[in-house]
Amino acid sequence: MYYPFSWLKSLLRLGGYLLVFAVVGWYLDDMLLAITLGALVLLTINYWQLLKLNRWLWHSRKMSPPTVKGVWEHIYEGIYYLQRRNRNKRKELGELVKRFREGSEALPDAAVVVDAKANIIWCNRLARLDLGLKWPADAGRRLDNLIRHPDFIAYFHAGDFDHPIEVPAPTNPGKTFEYRIMPYGEAHLLLIARDITRVSQLEEMRKDFVANVSHELRTPLTVLHGYLELLPADEQENPFQAKAINEMAAQTQRMQNLVEDLLVLSRIEASSERIYENIVDMPAMFRQMEAEAQALNKDKHHTITFHIDNALKVFGVETELRSACSNLVFNAVHYTPAGGQIDVYWKADNEGARFMVVDNGDGIAQNHLARLTERFYRVDKARSRKTGGSGLGLSIVKHVLTHHNSRLEIASTVGQGSEFSFLLSQELIAGT
Repeated sequence: MYYPFSWLKSLLRLGGYLLVFAVVGWYLDDMLLAITLGALVLLTINYWQLLKLNRWLWHSRKMSPPTVKGVWEHIYEGIYYLQRRNRNKRKELGELVKRFREGSEALPDAAVVVDAKANIIWCNRLARLDLGLKWPADAGRRLDNLIRHPDFIAYFHAGDFDHPIEVPAPTNPGKTFEYRIMPYGEAHLLLIARDITRVSQLEEMRKDFVANVSHELRTPLTVLHGYLELLPADEQENPFQAKAINEMAAQTQRMQNLVEDLLVLSRIEASSERIYENIVDMPAMFRQMEAEAQALNKDKHHTITFHIDNALKVFGVETELRSACSNLVFNAVHYTPAGGQIDVYWKADNEGARFMVVDNGDGIAQNHLARLTERFYRVDKARSRKTGGSGLGLSIVKHVLTHHNSRLEIASTVGQGSEFSFLLSQELIAGT
């Protein structure tokens, strides 16, 4: 136990000790010699205590200190107190590490911790099973020397961990893993690997199913539509038959548009075309799009104005960008009430190239905005059916923009209008 005035007691004891030798020296008439002898004895005792302390710290297996008196008793007690406190801290840290490892072992994903030099510090059991790591044999080895897939190595060294990457598993090429890396602490990285084989297979099956069914429906719909055009539709002679033929032709055309949109969406999803290989002449594309929009506008009487930067060209896939922009422009033409104002902008700003379609139509309620890019989602089903919409236009826009590292931004106020826009990054602007 620590006593706050132990130093005073030690000083008094030292003074009394020296006083005894001073009295003896005075009695023998040689005080200096007596005090010197007393100091030598005191030095010898303290040196002996230092040897005992050194032996206890480095060689003794006993935790408790030896029994001593005086100031050395407080020194031993202080050291013993620090040892017990450190031992308790080590025990707490050991329990914390144990709980962390038990928790990470219970994770359904493989987890690997690496340091700033990509050396493996720790991994859980699933990492040993799914990634082929060996513990503790692989401790200290570089992670990119053990997971050798080129896509993973490029992703790891790029340092951009905002999005995960999907690559085949190192131990089984038939499996697909999603790797996600999260920086934490002092330049440490946590790698999470998740088996998404089943999800990938289901996604591929869905894409193949949609593409195959759309392709198979295309031919019979074309045949039906062709024969319907050949059938007589005389409203004077047989108004019911004429109405039926016209309705069947309209619905067949609507199904053809739906099939075409599905095929476009399937091509975009399966596209492997690189966006940096070709320059797209966006101003020329918008001039053609303006003519098409005016042709659609003949019954709507909108005021459509294109504000185009004629010098602004970008890298990208022309067919995809044309599809995305035309969907946004034609949607504004279809869904804005007659006599509305539609403005289309293509301009450069500090962040990149921005495209906007602004209308003063009915607007869209806030609870619908988050779901507009879902397939077949409609705000007003009756109105969309009347205009011939397939419910896939904004989904196509979303996939095109994802391919071009962008996203669709929607702002709308009921009764005031809507604004649909996207931004292509500065790196995609040709000539920069």
